[in-house]
Amino acid sequence: MSEALTTLGEHIAAAQESAVTSWDIKFGDLTVHIHRDRITEVLRFLRDDPACRFTTLIDLCGVDFPARHERFEVVYHLLSMHQNQRIRVKLTTDEDSPVDSVSELFPVADWFEREAFDMYGITFANHPDLRRILTDYGFEGHPLRKDFPLSGYVEVRWDDEQKRVVYEPVELVQAYRDFDFMSPWEGAKYILPGDEKAEG
Repeated sequence: MSEALTTLGEHIAAAQESAVTSWDIKFGDLTVHIHRDRITEVLRFLRDDPACRFTTLIDLCGVDFPARHERFEVVYHLLSMHQNQRIRVKLTTDEDSPVDSVSELFPVADWFEREAFDMYGITFANHPDLRRILTDYGFEGHPLRKDFPLSGYVEVRWDDEQKRVVYEPVELVQAYRDFDFMSPWEGAKYILPGDEKAEG
């Protein structure tokens, strides 16, 4: 399989020389890294080229690396049922630079791109309806960013009496506790409740 993926990687890199920055095979998967502004061209090639025929977009997701200059990766997973192969295409972007939408090439990308926008704040140029899809209207921030606070904002719930969604300050219903995760099967350094009965 790695020989077929190597041949495919070389074919894609040669045909899209100006778009592909690098490619590699890890864990049995081919990953192709490209320039952000060439995504539409590359995915069209992968879909239409007879040696590729990646006609199914399985997934599109974001990844956050806050320490990087371009903190976000956008990752496209494609499937070729004709060739029985999968490929991963990656590009990087920052908070201000939009990525071209591929929803015209793969209509399923519409909601995937909306999810990446909602969860990470990654924007997609020429998207037909780029708005939040998982969080509520008026939600502040992007929950899957690594710097998104776990508390300090508001929580949202349905109020049956008011028959509407209400926003309330986050309230922790249980005080913080210290948990002792030492397993008794690995030999605790103290007598566990009930152990005193075993010595009698």
